[in-house]
Amino acid sequence: MNIVAEMSLYPLKSGPIPTIIEFIENLQRQEDIEIVTNQLSSQICGPFEAVTGAVNHCMRRAMNSDDTVVLVVKYLNVDKELDRAPTLTPDA
Repeated sequence: MNIVAEMSLYPLKSGPIPTIIEFIENLQRQEDIEIVTNQLSSQICGPFEAVTGAVNHCMRRAMNSDDTVVLVVKYLNVDKELDRAPTLTPDA
């Protein structure tokens, strides 16, 4: 089963940019997932185990840092193409 996870990381102490960049770079090193980032969030898709494993691995690294962080994650049990904008009408 393929899934999509959308996530946003919010560091609460020091400057957020280095912490967010490190989190995204760690995600990009994970295998078997596709990642798309923008100014508001990151989306990853792939097999269930690969996506949840990547999120857990990167979340653990971020939470082991000196910063206090909040990670908001939404999981969707669908297989979406991340490089294409969604349509507002259902498929016929």
